[in-house]
Amino acid sequence: MKQVVQNYKSGELALLDVPVPGCKPGGVLVRSAFSLISTGTELMKVSEAGMSMLGKARSRPDQVAKVVQSVAANGVPATYRKVMGKLDSYTPLGYSLCGVVEQVGAGIDDVKAGDLVACAGNEHALHAELNWVPKNLYVPVPDGVAARHAAFGTVGSIALQGVRQGESRLGEVALVIGLGLIGQLVTQLLNASGVRVVGVDPDPARCELAERLGAAACGDPGSASVESAVVELTGGMGVDQVYLAAGGSSNQPVELAARLCRDRGRVIDIGKCRLDLPWNAYYEKELDVRFSRSYGPGRYDPEYELQGRDYPIGYVRWTERRNLACFLDLIARGSVDVEPLVSHVADFEDAVETYRRLEEGELKAVAVLFRYTPASDDAPAAEAPQVAVPKVPEVPRPSGRTGAARRSGPVRLAFVGAGNYASSMLLPHLTGRDGVELSTVVTTTALSAANAQRKFGFGKATTDLDAVLGDPAVDAVFVVTRHSSHAELTRRALLAGKAVFVEKPLALTEEELAGVLAAVEESGNDRIQVGFNRRFAPLLREAKERFGVRGGPASLRYLVNAGRLEHGSWYLRQDTEGSRFAGEGGHFVDTASWLLDADPVSVYAAAPAGGEDLQIVLGYPDGSTATISYVTSGPASFPKETLDLIADNKVLRLDDFVRAAVHDGRRRQWVGSRLPKARDKGQNAELAAFVKAVRTGGPMPVPLESLAATTTATLAVRTALASGVPVTLAGAR
Repeated sequence: MKQVVQNYKSGELALLDVPVPGCKPGGVLVRSAFSLISTGTELMKVSEAGMSMLGKARSRPDQVAKVVQSVAANGVPATYRKVMGKLDSYTPLGYSLCGVVEQVGAGIDDVKAGDLVACAGNEHALHAELNWVPKNLYVPVPDGVAARHAAFGTVGSIALQGVRQGESRLGEVALVIGLGLIGQLVTQLLNASGVRVVGVDPDPARCELAERLGAAACGDPGSASVESAVVELTGGMGVDQVYLAAGGSSNQPVELAARLCRDRGRVIDIGKCRLDLPWNAYYEKELDVRFSRSYGPGRYDPEYELQGRDYPIGYVRWTERRNLACFLDLIARGSVDVEPLVSHVADFEDAVETYRRLEEGELKAVAVLFRYTPASDDAPAAEAPQVAVPKVPEVPRPSGRTGAARRSGPVRLAFVGAGNYASSMLLPHLTGRDGVELSTVVTTTALSAANAQRKFGFGKATTDLDAVLGDPAVDAVFVVTRHSSHAELTRRALLAGKAVFVEKPLALTEEELAGVLAAVEESGNDRIQVGFNRRFAPLLREAKERFGVRGGPASLRYLVNAGRLEHGSWYLRQDTEGSRFAGEGGHFVDTASWLLDADPVSVYAAAPAGGEDLQIVLGYPDGSTATISYVTSGPASFPKETLDLIADNKVLRLDDFVRAAVHDGRRRQWVGSRLPKARDKGQNAELAAFVKAVRTGGPMPVPLESLAATTTATLAVRTALASGVPVTLAGAR
């Protein structure tokens, strides 16, 4: 299918061939009929992409700060790969459309195939022939509403949410600054609410349109006619509310708002304009400044948008979805007329040319629609069957094969998932490697698969996992998805006879781990590696070799300065993705066990009251102990990982994979170091070992028994925290 995309690094716009999205549970697959170009938001994004790298940095100082933090934590090469990977990727455009339901996912019962729906979301209502849209981001279109008008649903909801934030009352007077698409819709909504509107815009044509659609008066921001209209309509008291629907870097809108607003009036920011508030003017009138966040409550909440969890109407009257339905109802009843806003309708095939004409000013428009022509060869992908994870009461001991057939040709790899980690830390080490062929990439979104195919040279891109698992040409599958899917995807790949590289964690529960090991028993396929890369780090491996063989028990101390996560990070979704330690703690357990040459036999854990920091003590068969301090309260300026191993009057010291040292009782024996920018945590060596094992049929880099023991110990931390006593790990070697 076709989709409009833009490369943020080069500014290139393209109509790209991408895989058809799958129809996942909790949503519907929609074939677009019309999609709306947001001439404000989208053109701002298009313009920003055309800036120099310095210009991009100046426009997004928040992202620059993140890059600086990433350099400190991961080094220059890894950060550079991550940043360039994001910049040099195609990103989607669009967020408001109307289309026909083509396929209904599991759990959906309010629409059926063939229904006309309006859709929202900058990840789901894209300028594309087909989109998968979750339940709370679509609504059925009322009878009598044309598809081209229903395509305004999202931008209409943005305007409607702004009006709700203004708490407009019958008989009030409002000032709308900026009469683009959002401003025109705000004007109509206020007029329908019994509020008289004065509009402000430097474009006379837009002023004339707003007056034709109900505004009492409109004019240029520097015109005396605007102030005169406000004086006449309010008796000189000033408007009750001001809506900032303008963009740009000028501070004129907020200054004009202060001048024309009444005492204790309301100023509502809907657009993205400069907000350098003149303190005296806003203070003296005690103006109430409010922000309107997109389509309404639910926006940016993944549980609402992606998982379909609605807010109770008694607590949240107007959500994203209810705003969308309300706006369509206003169109159906004739309270809002969007047809006069349509400046141009373009065929979807002409999308790139249409954007060019808009950006260069050749096409003057308030609203532009793309019109789609259904194509018979764009059949939707079949919905992936839902496979239940078996509930196994005890974790079986792994006893699969120890080898597999040698391969004469290149090792053909498929990636399930191609997010930031896969794109910055794994795929760059595999691209161009001798004896490796990147066969297929599978993602849940069509564009991410197309991006990975273009950047890393995959032979195929798809959203159909079953096609990959059933492909005899694929030798190994990389599972690099979100944590909650790792165990099930690994289980299915093992049963399909594939070698599997799964990023940590292998499982989030004992039942999930049991399901994976049961698949090993059932299939006889134990060709699995978990992404515990630190044991492959060159600096740490050399330090261990220099330390030598131990003669007695050891004491290991491992400080992990994990830091705090950003609000909204999917790592924080403990109900679906497990605890943060369950997700990444296996790294540190595995590193400790590798250094101590054994698997843990006991786990004790404690946490400060009300805090997120963890203190974990692992016991080993020879009496050795490993204490892992996993803290989130440390400063970002401190190294992320520091480690000390003490035994036999010797000390091994590791400082964040940049420096290492081994000391004996008399002198410092060895010191190794790397430049911070060259920090190597072992991903390249780990991948080389995995590929070699798959190619030669030799043993996997880490025994399955050890992978299972590490996962069991990581999961036991939760039990130890709850019980307050050490947990004995049954069956540990």
